[in-house]
Amino acid sequence: MNAENQNDMAKAGLTAGVLAYFMWGFFPVYFKLTDQTAALEILAHRIVWSVPFGALIILLRKQWGDIRRIFSKPATLLMLTLAACLIALNWALYIWAVQSNQIFQASLGYYINPIIFVLIGIIFFGEKLSKLQFAAVILAAIGVLILTFYGGKFPWIALTLAVSFTAYGVIRKKVEVGAMPGLFIETLVLLLPAIGLLLWLNAQNDLTFAHTTASMNMLLLMAGPITVLPLLAFAIAARRLRLSTLGFLQFIGPSIQFLMGIFYGEQLSPAYLLCFAFIWIAVGVFAWDAWRGKKKP
Repeated sequence: MNAENQNDMAKAGLTAGVLAYFMWGFFPVYFKLTDQTAALEILAHRIVWSVPFGALIILLRKQWGDIRRIFSKPATLLMLTLAACLIALNWALYIWAVQSNQIFQASLGYYINPIIFVLIGIIFFGEKLSKLQFAAVILAAIGVLILTFYGGKFPWIALTLAVSFTAYGVIRKKVEVGAMPGLFIETLVLLLPAIGLLLWLNAQNDLTFAHTTASMNMLLLMAGPITVLPLLAFAIAARRLRLSTLGFLQFIGPSIQFLMGIFYGEQLSPAYLLCFAFIWIAVGVFAWDAWRGKKKP
């Protein structure tokens, strides 16, 4: 691949990454609009309605051959199944966090996430850790410790979100499948459990879908495209960008989510303020290092 093609791929990856994180940044709005529906039911709707929407994209892009090839490779199918479990955990916890007025901690998780991406890039992909990146990692760790000990609140939501999504991103980077075929397989392997969950909720008279207003039903149906579009953009970015670059882009999403937490009236305690102060300094150091690196020949 020549330099021009590599540059085009990087530009496409950068555009896709920015779009993905902007969409994710405004996710709290959707989950607040649907907060009369239990988190597990929303998770099931995200999976169920993602399958037909994803199948339509596969059809339009003529990628059914890629789907057949994935099913002929058990190792690839196993890795995508593991990725599906990780992203399902991430989705469920995030939905619950937003509905439980924990947007700040969810935002914190995605601020930590880029730092973990950098560390994974160093450990597994041989990427170098600069002095400024090391300083950013230390500052982020101090922020988490302040929230844990001064705030008396171990940020398990933030850490679980960060680790699960980082692991998902690493798998998607390593598995040699296209962005949309891989995503379609991930939702497909979760389809039967999701349908089973909806049937169980209906049997318990706890199902919202089809027992609520037309507007709420439409919002739940929209869970499919709302889920697929940013993940497709992320998968495209993950295949075309270095993990450290991908990590840098992730500052977009949590920044918007943080503003959403303020918008929805969550209490920003002194411990959270100190924690985020260290995280934001870490972000600034990380961004400066990335910008300085681009200036070097």
